[in-house]
Amino acid sequence: MRIRPILRGVKSYLPFFSSTPASTGGTISARYCYSVWLRHQVTLFESGLDPHPRIVAELGPGDSLGIGLAALLSGAQRYIALDVVAHAAPDRNLAVFDELMALFRDRAPIPDDAAFPQVHPRLASYDFPIHILDDERLQRALAPERVQKIREDLASLYHPADDTCVSYICPWSDVDAVQAGSVDLVFSQAVLEHVDDIRFTYGACYQWLKPGGVMSHQVDFKSHGITDEWNGQWGYPDWLWTITRGRKPYFINREPLSSHLSAIREAGFEIVDVLPVHRDGGLKRRELAGRFRSMSDDDLGTASAHILARKPR
Repeated sequence: MRIRPILRGVKSYLPFFSSTPASTGGTISARYCYSVWLRHQVTLFESGLDPHPRIVAELGPGDSLGIGLAALLSGAQRYIALDVVAHAAPDRNLAVFDELMALFRDRAPIPDDAAFPQVHPRLASYDFPIHILDDERLQRALAPERVQKIREDLASLYHPADDTCVSYICPWSDVDAVQAGSVDLVFSQAVLEHVDDIRFTYGACYQWLKPGGVMSHQVDFKSHGITDEWNGQWGYPDWLWTITRGRKPYFINREPLSSHLSAIREAGFEIVDVLPVHRDGGLKRRELAGRFRSMSDDDLGTASAHILARKPR
């Protein structure tokens, strides 16, 4: 058990210590954002779902709005970003946006597992998905006047116009943050393991989505480096985990895959597909904290999963 994460949790209670992370990592890279969005789009297509949502909402965009900007550059009409801590600065968004445009214009291959070995879902092919984004669709999406409109909306992110195509809602804590029944796709990448109340969050997604709307979530069940073992978070008793979290605005919630699937069904969704990644090693059952000792073997060995679910029509 590592002592440093525990000490950081204790320090977060001190008045002069900031408990808010300076960054989240990942979305500062345009290639990362490009890879993540196209993986979601390809996975939607391969699961028989519409890969061309008109209105998309992202939970936890992080250091930039890059993944949502990639959605706009592939044809989405509006992007809504929802976060609990504001990390996405306008200058950074514009820089990532310009790099993303170059990637789409070049029809660049999807950065693969060699470039981003920790990114899921994995794909059978990392060629540019011309079967999803043909020349006609990209020509419309990358039209100069449309690109200019997105740039202008990014520049005025904190003072948006009524007709903005980019909305940044931070912090969000209310289901009314997004108009009910207005969204085609809600997605996230390694975010929902940080949400304290997954039932509330999946319920909010259900309210935001149109009938037939879809969720695409990549969830990471590893310890995020807090422990030496990849699944070591399940070895902490609750009292010690509370100390380790401290006053941080978000932390990993320790919910296994089955808890997410249960919450998704309770919200009213139909689960379309689950793409789990299993991993050996880590804590054995006898090493788990009491309340996790009865978890299934499948939960104990699932390191991540991509979950696709649909709101019934």
